[in-house]
Amino acid sequence: MTRLPPAVVPPHRPAVPPIGLVAVDLDGTLLTDQKQIGKRTAKALASLPARGVKVVIASARPPRSVRKVYELLGLDTWQINYNGALIWDHPGLAVVHHQPMSAELVAVIVNRARQVYPDCLVSCEILDKWFTDRFDQTYTTETGRLFEPDLVAPLWMFLSQPVTKLMLLGPGWMMDDLAALVAAEFPTVNVVRSDPELIQVTDAAVSKGAALHYVAEAYGVPMTRVMAIGDETNDLEMLQAAGVAVAVGNANPAVKAVAHWVAPSNNDQGVHAALLRFGLAEK
Repeated sequence: MTRLPPAVVPPHRPAVPPIGLVAVDLDGTLLTDQKQIGKRTAKALASLPARGVKVVIASARPPRSVRKVYELLGLDTWQINYNGALIWDHPGLAVVHHQPMSAELVAVIVNRARQVYPDCLVSCEILDKWFTDRFDQTYTTETGRLFEPDLVAPLWMFLSQPVTKLMLLGPGWMMDDLAALVAAEFPTVNVVRSDPELIQVTDAAVSKGAALHYVAEAYGVPMTRVMAIGDETNDLEMLQAAGVAVAVGNANPAVKAVAHWVAPSNNDQGVHAALLRFGLAEK
């Protein structure tokens, strides 16, 4: 019997299992520097559910700050928020999974930070609400530019409940010192730096990678069939967990180092290029 030659895989279509879930970061990845989504990219992502591919947004942002993008793409999947500290069911407006820090621990961290730098700004995200004792826009986040705090009050008024994410804000030199201090003195938390003027603190068990495992298992998609796309160090675990890891061209070198492929930058529709390369979009 004559044997057929093995199939030849075109260079632009790497031999990988059929992708069943695409997890994509927002800032610096899906969104341009102007916080927009390219039309080709939006169209390609919005078409994936009809092809049986789940699209999951995995962001450091809270649910309220993801809502506009989520609804633009017409998604109905769970969201990964706060770098994985919260998994949120937007259609049901319900918490799927929550991994907060104790109020007592957060109070100790804040007191220690302000012992060294009294002017350090403190913000606490608790589920989808923002609490702070000083509303000062000198140093803020993208979410802080879009929304105002739910409560501005003395710390004791809201540090009576578990905290999803603690943020310390200030000039870069101050954050450099505080990032090292918090990491050294509080081993039960995870310290993330994706912005020179911001420290994000979550429970040590939190990561986008752990959250992605949780979501993929719930959707019945093995990790070998998951594509993850990101740009910053808070995306590292997610890319390392995925069967297909893509870094955009503007990504941190550490992220590029673990990627299977480096796409064009966030300003050049790198997400669309990744979908195209792996057979999930048309030119």
